Amino acid sequence: MKRFFGWALAALTLLSTACNRHTVIPDDELAQIFHDAYLTNAYIETLHPRTDSLNLYTAIFANYGYTTEDVQYTIGNFSKRKSARLSDVVEAAIDLLEEEGKRYDRQVAILDTVKQVALRTMRRELFADSLIRIRSLRDTADAWIVVPMAGRGEYRISLGYEVDSLDRNKRLQRCTWVEQNDGTIAQKQFYTLQRNRRDAYTRRITADSAARNLHIRLLHFPDEPKRPSVSFYDVVVEFTPAEEDALHQLREQQMGLRIFADHFLRAAIEKDSL
Repeated sequence: MKRFFGWALAALTLLSTACNRHTVIPDDELAQIFHDAYLTNAYIETLHPRTDSLNLYTAIFANYGYTTEDVQYTIGNFSKRKSARLSDVVEAAIDLLEEEGKRYDRQVAILDTVKQVALRTMRRELFADSLIRIRSLRDTADAWIVVPMAGRGEYRISLGYEVDSLDRNKRLQRCTWVEQNDGTIAQKQFYTLQRNRRDAYTRRITADSAARNLHIRLLHFPDEPKRPSVSFYDVVVEFTPAEEDALHQLREQQMGLRIFADHFLRAAIEKDSL
């Protein structure tokens, strides 16, 4: 950070010109000017400014009621003041920036906490079944689950399964996909089931408002289907809204009844029409 202030002071020197009358700027105001100049440096450094871009400092000085000449004169005057050091003003400006940074860090942390609370609060189950047993080809109708999409966000599919020794198929798969509003299929994926052991599966799907249904086909036969013997445990589809939507829903929930809420206006209109 001190390196940036050195750059700032060099830039201020470039802006200085001779003048007959100058104002000595108090140390606390000079520290605040350095603070603002540092923030300007941090911004314009990313833009690779030309030398004439340094005139941006003039507006900073003017905001405090000073000119470029006042700033340069004050900086030069430090050598004549035995009880004052320019480095003390620079340190004061750094302290301002660091304290400001801590406040922003706290605000970011609080906002991040609010986001996490919103996501947890608005997360909900769209489908749950503790046990689905498939013991015949006729049972496979129960193995096709269609879940209406709840909006944009993340859909988490989790389940456990076991293919036992009575199963007569060489290969078994599971298939998931998203049905869009226009009938097209997106994010289709196949997963091979492991045999003779209890296993678990989790998949996360991110969808937008164009998605209509989530399809979960617990059993898919790549080859000619034969008698299956598979058990699926704790099949759950969980939906977490997009961050922005979750925050909005949490805000609506916490606000309760709002004067201009749709349901309030509807109730008022219905009451007035009686």
